Amino acid sequence: MKIFPAIDLSNGRVVRLAEGDYDRMTVYGDDPVGIAEGFLENGAKYLHVVDLDAAKSGGQPNFAVVEALSKATDFLQIGGGGRDEASVERYLDAGVSRVVIGSAAVETPGFLEKMARKYPGKIAAGVDARDGMMMIRGWRVATGVNAFEFMRGLPDMGVDTAIFTDIARDGMMKGPNTAAYERAKQIPGLNVIASGGVSGEDDVLALLALDIYGAIIGRALLSGALSLKRVINLVEGSL
Repeated sequence: MKIFPAIDLSNGRVVRLAEGDYDRMTVYGDDPVGIAEGFLENGAKYLHVVDLDAAKSGGQPNFAVVEALSKATDFLQIGGGGRDEASVERYLDAGVSRVVIGSAAVETPGFLEKMARKYPGKIAAGVDARDGMMMIRGWRVATGVNAFEFMRGLPDMGVDTAIFTDIARDGMMKGPNTAAYERAKQIPGLNVIASGGVSGEDDVLALLALDIYGAIIGRALLSGALSLKRVINLVEGSL
């Protein structure tokens, strides 16, 4: 299982939301690159970044930060701001390894498949769900789309990876929704990255037992509740 430390960006700062609520934002620092370098020094091989401002309002307002982060790590996946072909290409040209497409995957039929076919292995679907139903536009707009039905169709589009976020668990330190990830893992041809709720080593072990592709960890690392070095050792069997 791959571990993705998370850096969420707003106005150039590293922040975390609680249940996707922009009014419940905690600021963890104004040096995203410094925080990323700390993750790398503790063994991180991958980095998950979200431009929350882009997810909420469009554009790529934190692009310069994302570009700097992509130069600091070998593998960076970015969510937020990939809503048209030009913006996806801009991220990839900046050195981003994988672009996560969320809102546009629902709002623009055919776009996700077009990008996945054009950039194989470099596109993932962002599946942000509340009570099993997808939310978009920074988790503020309900779609009426069932998250599991949506994910079942991804492999046929050429999409092999989905970042599945349980919004109710995100930033809440209440543990991951293992039942949902177990269900998603059954979809043939789809790598599932779990996001939301990891708060302790038991949560990491629970996800590891599911044998899923990856796990994103944000607040628990930023707050010091979890040691990234220990998490990686747990996953690699060194503890």
